[in-house]
Amino acid sequence: MTPEEVDDFARSLPGCKRKGTTAHPAWYVDDRLVARLVAPDELVVRAGLAEREQLVAAHPDTFGVPPRYEGHRKVQAMLSGDAGAIRAALRAAWELQRR
Repeated sequence: MTPEEVDDFARSLPGCKRKGTTAHPAWYVDDRLVARLVAPDELVVRAGLAEREQLVAAHPDTFGVPPRYEGHRKVQAMLSGDAGAIRAALRAAWELQRR
């Protein structure tokens, strides 16, 4: 998945708006973070703790939890991984932030 594909998908979700910088765009719903591009090939995505563990277990080549995310409701997504799983994680983060 490319950063442009992430942008297209995230902005297709109702109420999801792009903010951040050109190098590090981020997508928000009502000023609540959904996802942020932290490197050209890496995205941080909001996720509940149980959902995060499920993503990592089901798609270990796509998702991970680096030490800096352990205490947060975030998961690392590598854009070279499963695009369908990344889209599903983005949709779940969008739904989480709409509550």
